[in-house]
Order: sequence, then C-alpha cells, then structure tokens
Amino acid sequence: MKHLRSRRGRRKAEADLNITAFMNLMVILVPFLLITAVFSRLTILELNLPTDAKTNEPPKQEFQLQIVIRDAAIDVADNKGGLIKRIPRISGKHDYKQLSTLLQQVKARFPDKTTATILPEQNTHYETLVHVMDAVRMFRVVQGTEVVNAELFPDISIGDAP
Repeated sequence: MKHLRSRRGRRKAEADLNITAFMNLMVILVPFLLITAVFSRLTILELNLPTDAKTNEPPKQEFQLQIVIRDAAIDVADNKGGLIKRIPRISGKHDYKQLSTLLQQVKARFPDKTTATILPEQNTHYETLVHVMDAVRMFRVVQGTEVVNAELFPDISIGDAP
C-alpha cells in the first residue's frame, strides 16, 4: 500500500509548460497580420427624395435637371424645356462618357446649380445606377500634372421614372 501511494504522488507533480516557441510565433505573426490587413473604406453618399411643391405659392420656374434611366437609353431633361438629349445604349451598354460630357455642358450653362434628380425605372440594375450617380456628381479633369475630380451636380435626389 505504501508502494501505491508513492506512485500516485509522483503522478500529481505538475510539469512546467514551455511556451517560448508559441510566444515567438505570436511576436512574428501579430505585426505581419497588422501590416497585411486590408482596412475597409466605407463611403456614404447622402441622397434625398424629390420634393413635392404642394403649397399655395406658385412654383418657381427654375432649372431642375432630371436624368431618367431607361432600359434603352438615358434621358437628360429639365423641368422647363423637356428633353435635352437622349443617350442611347451602345453595344448593349449605357454611354456614361457621353452623359458626363453632356452634363459638363449643362454645368457650364448653369454653374451655380448643384442639384439633380435621378429617376431610374423599376428594373434598373444597381451598377447602372451607381455609374450614373458617379457621372452626375463629378468628372475627372487634368490640372497641371495631376488628375482631379471636378464637381458637377453633387446634390442628388432619387425618385421613380415616369
């Protein structure tokens, strides 16, 4: 019986853990993971709903730019004169460069105007809406040796196409 107790006593002796190799691994891995981590960048674009002029005052006849995204074309119009230009699809894709060029011409005529209304149809793809919003908000221009973003109509409202 004495013999059994001595064996049990030896089994209860705790061994020291050698965690040096694990600590070395962590010292190398943590900085490596921090350096190679991709930090996500979120961009939020504030959009407005078109305003309804349901007041007793007569509406002011000021220029309001409207971009209607249709399946076959993009219509650029205003509230006074109607359709400014229809930009048809080319090879099954919308022509965002031509839209940007047209909006630059409109901005040259109305430099103080910053609002635009985008009216997509029900079946408009999200990517198409984003590309149109980018073309309406800004365009790239070369100043000296740098390419900078120039502002067109940054205050965008979204509604449904008529």
